[in-house]
Amino acid sequence: MAVMTDSADLTLDEIRALLAPAIAENAAFDGWGAAARDMAAEMNGIDRDVAALAFPGGAVDMIDAWFASVDAAMLVTLPPERLAAMKIRQRITALVEGRLAATAPHREALRRALAILAMPQNVATAAKLGWRSVDTMWRAAGDVVADYNHYTKRAMLLAVYGATVTVFLDDESEDHADTRAFLARRIDGIMRFEKAKAGITRRAQRRPSLTRFVGRLRYPVV
Repeated sequence: MAVMTDSADLTLDEIRALLAPAIAENAAFDGWGAAARDMAAEMNGIDRDVAALAFPGGAVDMIDAWFASVDAAMLVTLPPERLAAMKIRQRITALVEGRLAATAPHREALRRALAILAMPQNVATAAKLGWRSVDTMWRAAGDVVADYNHYTKRAMLLAVYGATVTVFLDDESEDHADTRAFLARRIDGIMRFEKAKAGITRRAQRRPSLTRFVGRLRYPVV
């Protein structure tokens, strides 16, 4: 059933957000092109020309908007008060699973989207979109400090998420049990790495420092 909307009252950003999920529904059959976009526009009472104006970059812009809507849906299902009751490992696992659940009804659309993003001219955009999603996950999990760990955590989660999506796309097990098991093993690897890194850092901090020793020789405490 079409949803009539007065597009004159909407900004282009709002139109993108409105149409993105509907485009994904159609992209499974029509691909990420004008046909999927126009059908989504008709479903939502948006003029086709206005819809085209909202996605000047074509398929990549549509995919960008859809991924943003998936991130938003993930955060709705996992509000701060729910995440606060979990340990960090549980938060990250829940967020990844929440994002996958948001794409589950549109796995073929996701497959087609990833094929487009894998094209050489789109690799930089693919990296940007992936980083945006894992940054959203870590921030929702409570990690907002912009230090060295900020980047290493996101890089590791991006690798884990990418590998998990590959499994997810072909997972026919009940309730995606195989994907969940794969993700659990990968998250466990991240946590072991973080624990080992923390141990190395603590040992380094306790190690005698030649600089501090020389400083005490030059400026003895009276």
